[in-house]
Order: sequence, then structure tokens, then C-alpha cells
Amino acid sequence: MRFRLTPQDGAFFDLLATSAGHLVRGADLLVRMLGADRTQRVQLAEKLHQVEHDADESTRDFLSRLNQTFVTPFDRDDMHALANGIDDCMDAIDEAGDLMVLYKVGVLPTGVADLVAVLRRCAELTAEAMPRLRSMTDLREYWVEVDRLERRADRAYRRLVADLFDHEEDPITIIKVKGVLDALEEAADAFERLANGVEAIALKES
Repeated sequence: MRFRLTPQDGAFFDLLATSAGHLVRGADLLVRMLGADRTQRVQLAEKLHQVEHDADESTRDFLSRLNQTFVTPFDRDDMHALANGIDDCMDAIDEAGDLMVLYKVGVLPTGVADLVAVLRRCAELTAEAMPRLRSMTDLREYWVEVDRLERRADRAYRRLVADLFDHEEDPITIIKVKGVLDALEEAADAFERLANGVEAIALKES
């Protein structure tokens, strides 16, 4: 059994879990936006902005506590990177929803639902993993699965872009839809970067 010489301040892990919970809320709203009409999308986008604001507050609370704590549960830079990684995921989710509204995108390609479903699952896995950082146990399945999901998202993204270029003749529509797809793909990348960061921390602390 490995003994830790650093304190296990539960507040840090609670704040990380809260931040990750906002990702699930945000991804849920993104799923709902796909099947909504333009008026409903505006309302849902406003709710998504509020979730993003709540996530920012959680990040600030975490970083404030980090800056005021002399000895942290694990490397200070790693903890900072975790908080920023969660924030990056939330920002990308919010951007995708925002662009749906700003660009007044109509019906999105059917395959977009698969891409958003990947983000929803990544958010769930992240929310489940954050509390386990307290003990650094049972985390490998998290980063392995997120890596698999990110590859699935990449394939879906490439297919969607190819189909868009093949079947859409209006260049403005292509620009709008591709902008949304790019934001969704960036969200998947952000989840993978976060999972890779967790893997690096777990290996360092093991």
C-alpha cells in the first residue's frame, strides 16, 4: 500500500467534481438543441450560457483555493491544468451551441447526433472520474474510453465534412454547418486532452 505525504484536501476534489458536473449539464442541453426549432434553440443556448457561467465560477473557486493553499494533494501545476482542461471542454460545448444560434443553422445533418452523443458520454465519464482522483484508483478505464470515443468523434467529423462538401451547394450553408462541426470536434479533442492529463497525473502519483 502506498502512503501519501501530501494532505488529502477533500474540497479540491469536490470542486473538480462540481466542475465536471457542469459538463454533463452542458452536453445535455446540446443534445436538446439538435432537435429544437430556432426559437427553442435560443432559449436552450441561454441556459447553456448559464451553465458555462456556473462552470467558470467553479473554476475560479478551485483556482482561488489552489492559490491560497501551501501544500496541495498533488502537483500544483497539474491541478491547475485539470481545472483549465475542464474549462476548455465547457467552452467548446458552449461555443457549439452558440454557433447554432448565431449562424441560424436549420436542420443539422443526421450524423451530428452521433458526434454530440460522444460528447455527452465523455462528459459523463469525466464527471465519474473526477472524484476518483482522491484515491487515484480505477481511472484507467476512463482515459482509455475517452480516447476511443475521441477517435470515433474524429471519424464522424470527417464523414460529416465530406458529406457536407458532396451534397451541399450553398457555400454560406457549408461555412455555417462546418463552423458548428469544428466546435464539436474541438470539444472532443478537449475531452481527450483532459483525459490524457489525468493519465499523466495518475502515473506520476502511482
